Amino acid sequence: MTISSTPRGKQSALLIAGILMIATTLRVTFTGAAPLLDAIRADYGLTTAQTGLLTTLPLLAFALVSPLAAAVARRFGIERSLFAAMLLICAGIALRSLPTPHFLFGGTAIIGCGIALGNVLLPGLLKRDFSQHVAKLTGAYSLTMGAAAALGSAMVVPLALNGFGWRGALMMLMVFPLLALLIWLPQWRQTAHANLSNARALQSRAIWRSGLAWQVTLFLGLNSLIYYVIIGWLPAILISHGYSEAQAGSLHGLLQLATAAPGLLIPLILFRFKDQRTLAALISLMCAVGAAGFWLIPDQAVLWTLMFGFGSGATMILGLTFIGLRASSAHQAAALSGMAQSVGYLLAACGPPLMGKIHDLNGSWQIPLVGVALLAILMAAFGLYAGRNREISAS
Repeated sequence: MTISSTPRGKQSALLIAGILMIATTLRVTFTGAAPLLDAIRADYGLTTAQTGLLTTLPLLAFALVSPLAAAVARRFGIERSLFAAMLLICAGIALRSLPTPHFLFGGTAIIGCGIALGNVLLPGLLKRDFSQHVAKLTGAYSLTMGAAAALGSAMVVPLALNGFGWRGALMMLMVFPLLALLIWLPQWRQTAHANLSNARALQSRAIWRSGLAWQVTLFLGLNSLIYYVIIGWLPAILISHGYSEAQAGSLHGLLQLATAAPGLLIPLILFRFKDQRTLAALISLMCAVGAAGFWLIPDQAVLWTLMFGFGSGATMILGLTFIGLRASSAHQAAALSGMAQSVGYLLAACGPPLMGKIHDLNGSWQIPLVGVALLAILMAAFGLYAGRNREISAS
């Protein structure tokens, strides 16, 4: 990757503001629909499994579009590609709010394509223009993304109940990408093209044959699976236990704040350990306890929300760190990242509709929540292997 000179002064401040504003769009426009899933399902007469597709479609888009992002950036430049990502998200939000199920699903898929481009290209932009401050800006970017998602989840239900309806409430989420487009507009004229390598070209057969690579991949993949099950179905789970839609929306927002919080802590303590096995197991088990708590003691949902959210966010940060720690070269890290992302999102895409179908069959969230807890325990086992202080063979 070609490193450009670091922007300075007002240009640097404007670029950072644009990066943080784009970060606000990469979760809220997707997860903001979760508190309204029951209303959407009732309006269109969807089954629980069909409603789960609203969570699955963006994940499939992540898996399919992410490998293409490097080629798009090479052709048009990172700045213009990110601008296009915001346009896609705006178009998807508008289409999703039109009054037919086909537009609902089509718009959701388009939103996923825009988010996928942003997810891949923003870290590359940080490395290119702020190579000395990647960790600090990544923490700010993660915290901003989580805070915006929490705000979106907390505001959509009140908007829907106060005259906007669920379509109007979801349309209001367009304020995030519109502000990002406005702040990012000065970057449109930038012509620098990052020399990004095609992810597929970097994926070697050796990575896919490595046991350690699979341990890292499944650690991250299982985290994505259980996170998207809970983020997609938590409001419905809480409502089934007697919580109001507004309460469920607020707890859904709290979950996303809790997911963002480890970005302030994990980087500070990570390298105090000789290896990360203990840390990986402990934060994975936090997810297991949180999921089981929603089933066993739903009255303490605030506690389980904080526990699951913190554990899930910490697991994601640790898993992404494993990619750099376990790879023996930059090219191998890129290959491992591509492997973990493609497998992880495909796993995650299976979770919400599968758990929704199980709920449809027995009318209870007990089995899905027990399943999430067991998957978190399995994630802890993979973390014990992925957390060992070793590198993938260069061969």
